[in-house]
Amino acid sequence: MKSVLSERKTLHPSELERRDWPEDAGHAIRALAAEIAITVGPDPAIATTLADPVLLRHIDDRFRELPAAVHEAMRAPATEAGVTVIGRLPLSDEELGITPVDWREAAAWAGDAGRCAKSFELDIAMLLLARCAGEPFGWQGQQAGRLVNNIVPTPGHELEQSGASSKALLSPHTEDAFSPLRANLLMLGCLRNPDRVGTTVSSVRRVKLDGAQRERLEQARLPILPDVSYGTDFPTVPAPPVATLGTDEGRLTLRFDPAYTPLQDADPEFQASYEHLSTELERVCITAALTPGELLLVDNDVVVHGRVPFTPRYDGTDRWLKRVNIRLPQRRRDASEAAEDGYGQRTVTPFRPIIEGNHT
Repeated sequence: MKSVLSERKTLHPSELERRDWPEDAGHAIRALAAEIAITVGPDPAIATTLADPVLLRHIDDRFRELPAAVHEAMRAPATEAGVTVIGRLPLSDEELGITPVDWREAAAWAGDAGRCAKSFELDIAMLLLARCAGEPFGWQGQQAGRLVNNIVPTPGHELEQSGASSKALLSPHTEDAFSPLRANLLMLGCLRNPDRVGTTVSSVRRVKLDGAQRERLEQARLPILPDVSYGTDFPTVPAPPVATLGTDEGRLTLRFDPAYTPLQDADPEFQASYEHLSTELERVCITAALTPGELLLVDNDVVVHGRVPFTPRYDGTDRWLKRVNIRLPQRRRDASEAAEDGYGQRTVTPFRPIIEGNHT
C-alpha cells in the first residue's frame, strides 16, 4: 500500500508544543559535553563507536548536573499531538565541518577534528539530553550499534524508505515498529537543515475512527517487517502478526509502518480500515522544519513521523540530523508483545539496570 500522505511542505509551528530553555542552559549543555569530551580524550575509537564504558559512565553520572530547565524541557510530550520542539543548543554551521555522505563516514569522522570538529561533542550532548528524558539505547543491527545515529542523505538510497533517503516521501511510520523493544521516545537533533526540509508528525489520538474500524485494527492481523537499514534477509513467513492499535490506560497507541506491512495479505475490510487510518493520519499531520540546535521529541507509542522529499546536493551542505532512541522504564506495553522475537534484532542498552537485563 502506498502512503496517502501528500508531499506537503506547509509548516505548522503554531500547532507544535514548544519548550525553550534559557540561553545559559543551552551553553551549560555544550560546556558539560565539551568537558566530558576532553576528559575522555581524543581517542578516535571512542568517538566512532560511543561504546567506551568510561564515556558512558560520565554520561550516567553527570547528566543530573544540567540545569533544572533542561530536565523540565526533556519530559515526554504533554499534548495530544505527542510531539515537542525543544531548544535550542547554541550551534554554528562553521563548527560542524561538511555533512558526511553516509552514517559510516559520519561515525568515522566523529573522532577526526579535522573533518567534524564538534561531532563527538555533539554526540555527547545528545546522550546527556536523552538521559534526562529516559534511557538512550541503540540497535546492534543498525549503524553498528551506535547510541547516536547520524541521519544524512546517502547516494544510491534516494528512493528507499529509510532515513538515508531524500527524493522519496518518507512514509509516516512508528520507529522500529517491527520490534517489541522499539523506543518509547524518539529524539531528533538538528545540526543542519538549509532547505528547511520538513519532518511530518501525526498523532493517533487526533484521528477519527468508528467502532468497527477500531475493532479491526486492534486485532493482530499482519506482521511488520524490519526496514532496509537492518538488511533485507528477513522471512515473511511465519512472521508474527501484530495489532495496529493498542491502548495505554484507555488512550489509543499506534504501531504503524505501511511501507513494511504486507497489506495485500489482509481481507478487504481490514484494508479499508487501515486505509481510513492512513487518511486520518494525513488529515491531522503537522510538519516541522527544525533549525540548527533544535530538538524534536516524538512519542513513538502515539505518533508516526516521516519526511517530505528534497533534492540532495552531496556537496557537504545537506541536511544533517542526529537521532537517539529512548526507553521510558515506567511505561509498559501490551503483554502479548513479550512473545515476539523482533526478528532477532537486539538492543544495546548500557543505561538499563542490570537487574532488568542488559542484553535484550
